Amino acid sequence: MAAHLKKRVYEEFSKVVQLPQEEAPAKKLRLTKPSKSAALHIDLCKASNPTDALQYLLHFARSSVEAESVEGVVRILLEHYYKEQDNSVRLKIASLIGLLSKTQNFNPESILDDTLNTFNTEKSHQVLAQLLDTLLVIGTHLPESLIVRHRLIEVAYKHLSDTYFGVRNKCLQLLGCLGNVDTPLNKDGQGLVPAVIGGSAPGVSGGVCVRDAQSLISDYFADQDPRVRTAAIKAMLQLHERGLKIQQTIYDQACQLLCDDYEQVRSAAVQMVWVLSQLYPESIVPIPSSNEQVRLVDDSFGKISHMVSDGSWVVRVQAAKTLGNMLQVSPHFLEQTLDKKLMSDLRRKRTAHERAKELYTSGEFSSGRKWADDAPKEKVDTSAVNLIASGACGAFVHGLEDEMYEVRIAAVDALSALAQSSASFAEKCLDFLVDMFNDEIEEVRLQSIHVLRQISTNITLREDQLDTVLAVLEDSSRDIREALHELLCFTNVSTKECIQLALLELLKNLTKYPTDRNSVWKCLKFLGCRHPTLVLPLVPELLSTHPYFHTPEPDMDDPAYIAVLVLVFNAAQSCPTMTALFSDHTFRHYTYLRDSLSHLVPPLRLPGRTQAPGVSGIEGSGSVESAQLFLQQSLSRISTIHNLQDPGAQDLLNFTIRDLQRLGELQTELAGAADFSATYLRCQLLLTKALQEKLWTMAVPLCLKHNAMATAAAKQMLEETYKLEFLYSGLENRQVATIHHVRLQAKALQLVLTARTRRGVEPLISVCEKFLQEVESFQRLFVVELPHLQESFVGKLLDLSPKLSACKPGELVKILQTTLRQSGFLNLQLPKQVQRASATIIEPTGESDNPLRFTSGLVVALDIDATLEHVQDPHNTVKVQVLYPDGQSHVIQPKPGDFRSPGPHRHRLITQVYLSHSAWTEACQIEVRLLLAYSSSRLCKAVWSDSSTEGLQPAEGATEGTISFGKPVKVFIMPKPARR
Repeated sequence: MAAHLKKRVYEEFSKVVQLPQEEAPAKKLRLTKPSKSAALHIDLCKASNPTDALQYLLHFARSSVEAESVEGVVRILLEHYYKEQDNSVRLKIASLIGLLSKTQNFNPESILDDTLNTFNTEKSHQVLAQLLDTLLVIGTHLPESLIVRHRLIEVAYKHLSDTYFGVRNKCLQLLGCLGNVDTPLNKDGQGLVPAVIGGSAPGVSGGVCVRDAQSLISDYFADQDPRVRTAAIKAMLQLHERGLKIQQTIYDQACQLLCDDYEQVRSAAVQMVWVLSQLYPESIVPIPSSNEQVRLVDDSFGKISHMVSDGSWVVRVQAAKTLGNMLQVSPHFLEQTLDKKLMSDLRRKRTAHERAKELYTSGEFSSGRKWADDAPKEKVDTSAVNLIASGACGAFVHGLEDEMYEVRIAAVDALSALAQSSASFAEKCLDFLVDMFNDEIEEVRLQSIHVLRQISTNITLREDQLDTVLAVLEDSSRDIREALHELLCFTNVSTKECIQLALLELLKNLTKYPTDRNSVWKCLKFLGCRHPTLVLPLVPELLSTHPYFHTPEPDMDDPAYIAVLVLVFNAAQSCPTMTALFSDHTFRHYTYLRDSLSHLVPPLRLPGRTQAPGVSGIEGSGSVESAQLFLQQSLSRISTIHNLQDPGAQDLLNFTIRDLQRLGELQTELAGAADFSATYLRCQLLLTKALQEKLWTMAVPLCLKHNAMATAAAKQMLEETYKLEFLYSGLENRQVATIHHVRLQAKALQLVLTARTRRGVEPLISVCEKFLQEVESFQRLFVVELPHLQESFVGKLLDLSPKLSACKPGELVKILQTTLRQSGFLNLQLPKQVQRASATIIEPTGESDNPLRFTSGLVVALDIDATLEHVQDPHNTVKVQVLYPDGQSHVIQPKPGDFRSPGPHRHRLITQVYLSHSAWTEACQIEVRLLLAYSSSRLCKAVWSDSSTEGLQPAEGATEGTISFGKPVKVFIMPKPARR
């Protein structure tokens, strides 16, 4: 009993004095990525021969490596590098080190010392070349480190004497890409390697003093290997691109390389000679074996012109392209390139006095025993004393007659560049360009037409030249014909016979190719505007009028007659006396065409008829300035609105939108700016109507109609903002920020409406989080524009940003509703030039009542011809949509080859759309329209690509869609049931 009691007391006591046990801490798991270096080390250790090691390295090269793992991987590679005896494996390892050095966010300076140590033991020339290439990669990624550049240049200098051409190539490339360009030379022209290896550079061992980079590289112009000579020239050109002024003393060496046996050397030498001609154009250089001197640019022009007759077509193309960039050459040298004959042998003739003086000083006198023994003993080497090389005489003639079409195109481009800078040269090269219209290659013909179009302001075509030009209208290529129409729009002709000839050929073209109707009409419009005095004597013949007899009225449905009227009416705009020759039906036809083809027929002052109101103001010289002033005044009047809920704000917005829309219709030059402003104000008007104070104070069931109207307004605002952002070009960052501000207002309105109409907190939380992310994205994207948004909706939200992130969804909705109603009106600042993307479908016209018949289930091709204006990147953004009567729609992406670019900011879409459907009981209309595809993420990357926003994905970054632009066209089709 006592023992039991004693045991129980002991247990109770132990419970009292026993300390509570601490709970064992939970084990923490740490997730780590598998080490790339460890895996690579294991693989290389498993390799039993060089072939296996190469396979492991090739497999490793296809995998990605994080920046924090690069240094460890390089250590493993170098460890195996020193153990490996096979050259190919070491070559691959050196290549991998260079590839790893390009890893993003990795500093290659940490592996520089280990990479440089490999040069101490390497004996293979190929591996040395690859190691130098790796050093070049490291150097280009560390351009600001002067010590690194000096160390790399020292390595390049030490290996310049290597017997392998690849090593010398890489050394020269290192000198060209990393050599200093701002180290001055000493008085004797000496300095430090590129510029320098010596004790002056901290951290550079050696202290070897050598010549400057230019003279060092120029020594290798005479290397025995042509690849090294080419690399030396390119290294010198690289120094020039980096800002080093090449010395003129290199000019003679560069000229000698023009006669090299290898085409790569000659091609690079052409570039070098051109660079020197631009650096020292006015320097005087002597002519060998002569007392004459010429400007360096003229001398280099002659030498490069001689290369147009080179044996290699690659060199000929390079020489022809280079000639087009030599705009400082003297006119007599320039004009000689169009004549194969030498101008007086291009030698300076000595006077008789100078020849007699030479005989006197030489002691030679006539003895009289031989006939003409007193003739001057002048021995002339014509190939040595030419002021310009004989090959340069007719250089462009040779280029335009070359057997390779690439050379001919290059010669045509060069002629264009030189002719635009010299009006006299443009007149002389006109015949040669016109002759190129008959070239066998379509690309050459098209390019020559474009070139003649560019210089057309300086030339006037004669009748024989115009005859050759108009012969191209029979070409089967539509691009050629339309390019020629564009040329005729801006060409001056000399006589009325030229106008008659051009009209006759254009009417033949219209008959043979009816699809060219709009292009021919446009061509005749400009011909009439440019030559009113030449059209005047032709009017009776063109309109078939007679002073005594009535002539039959022509058919207005005839495209040829419309073409004649377009020519005459445009000429009459500048020739008031022409209207006296019109018959009565001509006036009626003018009224009809003025309404139906207003873009081709101008307004005329007709006798006995009152001028249309507003015409004089629209067509006046100061109309654009007055319209611009009206636009600014309209926007200034709107800026007086301080709050969207002010009385009369809606009326002012309505009136201003109406005025801007009318202004865009009257003034095509300001159509883009007026439409942009009107669309922006329309968004503000929609927001104003959606935020009516009385309606927002009512309960939701009592105001369902208002909520539906506000929801539709918010949706329309979003659509309009995407149109503002992607349909207009020329916008600045300020305007893009304003558009995104309106978009945020629309999304805030949608959020408020969602909270009013839906129950539950869960769906509202995700919407609120997404909206706050968009506000934060706006702040990052437009940090520069935030000072201009202080009193706006976004400005007030950013002031409340700490509170917004912590509040509940219901409180956030109340804040947004209050801020929307109290935020001030954000004024619109227009940029200098705003253009609206537009599309006009030319074919199909949609006017035909004859249905397009085809068998159901099969396909039929519908030709699409459209003109695009101010569309950016049409190859990726323009699509064709087909809407069928049953509601189906098909979107077709045209091929890149379907787009042409006839002029700046203009594109032409010529493609085919394939239609198919089941059988219909009667013909129905399908709708064809053009769409402009957009992607917010693509635009943000293009506009805000600075370092501050790199990698930033805006909240609406994934938004993609299409915008319909241009008037749709309806076409009748009739799928017939298949016959059995």
